[in-house]
Amino acid sequence: MKTLYLAWQDQSSRSWFPIGRLTFDGTTYRFVYVNGAQEAQKKCGFQPLWLFPDLDKIYESPELFPLFTNRILRRSRPDYPDFIQWLNIPAEEKDEITLLGRSGGQRATDSFEVFPSPEPDNEGFYHLYFFVHGIRHRPAESQHRLERLHSGDSLLLMHDFQNPYDNRALLLRTDDDYNVGYCPRYLLEDVFKLLRQPSGAAQTVKVTVERVNLPPTPIQFRLLCTLKAPWPEGFQPFSGSIYQPIESAVAVPESA
Repeated sequence: MKTLYLAWQDQSSRSWFPIGRLTFDGTTYRFVYVNGAQEAQKKCGFQPLWLFPDLDKIYESPELFPLFTNRILRRSRPDYPDFIQWLNIPAEEKDEITLLGRSGGQRATDSFEVFPSPEPDNEGFYHLYFFVHGIRHRPAESQHRLERLHSGDSLLLMHDFQNPYDNRALLLRTDDDYNVGYCPRYLLEDVFKLLRQPSGAAQTVKVTVERVNLPPTPIQFRLLCTLKAPWPEGFQPFSGSIYQPIESAVAVPESA
């Protein structure tokens, strides 16, 4: 079962909320809203998406919903080879879930992003790729330092207690004390659980630079990182209530 989550950002508060979950079992795509959608509605006025108008229904389709297909760059686009390089995945990769999960499915015209649910890798580790958030809000010297990073460089996680938007925010810091951006907000619950494991867990959660994409690459694709940590016994990713589905009945969009 392949799983992606859909996150939404409120432009006023810049808060991110997981609002939906997409799964694919090899035959059927299913989309459900998660409890984060209700929290986003309560706190920031989030409104259901036109394709999925009811928060408490399961939506099914044999094909990927347009909301998601429209977030995959067409292979016919002249900039597609550059896009694949930004993601650091093989040029022959065609799996839509893989492409969405690595790219985040971000578009300049809206406030949505997708992210994958991790599974243990071959070594039994929690392993997740993500593009660093908040780069545009960092000082110029931090952005210039980011451009001097290299694949394999380590970044340190630093709790930004005084962040005015989220006191759980995790900054990513270089070894010479430049803060180059943030770990995505929707990953924080998992990351904090991993950091709180006993026996010096903070030293076993590793963030490494996967790829630096220099300007004029769009800023949301500027810095690709990987987070890796031992997978604790019994650990379930995104198990908090905010990620759990709201569902009652099946509804199939007319356009599906």
